[in-house]
Amino acid sequence: MSEFTPKPAATRPPRQARTGVTSTGARKAGSKSDRSRAREFALQALYQRLVGKNGITDIDVFTRDLAGFSKCDSVHFDALLHGCTDEANVLDALILPLLDRKMEEISPIEHAVMWIGAYEFKHCLDVPWRVVLNECIELAKEFGGTDGHKYVNAVLNGLAPSLRAAEVNADRGNPRS
Repeated sequence: MSEFTPKPAATRPPRQARTGVTSTGARKAGSKSDRSRAREFALQALYQRLVGKNGITDIDVFTRDLAGFSKCDSVHFDALLHGCTDEANVLDALILPLLDRKMEEISPIEHAVMWIGAYEFKHCLDVPWRVVLNECIELAKEFGGTDGHKYVNAVLNGLAPSLRAAEVNADRGNPRS
């Protein structure tokens, strides 16, 4: 090129949409509801509880300071964080019979996701059971191990009929309750 030949304009790659799904199949941030975000923050907080054994008050304060917390449903976050930690033994007792290994062998992410699912099945009756299941699978896909979402799916799918029998039976076309 001579010094008078115009240089080609620098081209930037096209902007990626903020909505849709990532390469792992998880939803992108722009397409998440306030409650989905609350579940994400609750998962992070419960992870701190399971792994770091941190105090719930410290975890709560720390989590509320994280970027993006203002976009979540803080009431649902409170219910999940405090409900799951207050009922940890009850939730574990519901989950344990459905596991094919010891609880200590379950990843802390999957453990926390299953707590969220079991808690919502039990206490958040305004959220359809399939929504709870799907949201938990999405959390496990985004934050868990490679096939962790499959394990979470199997356990919570097994738990749903005992906590939401009428709803699950109606949804599956089974008239018995």
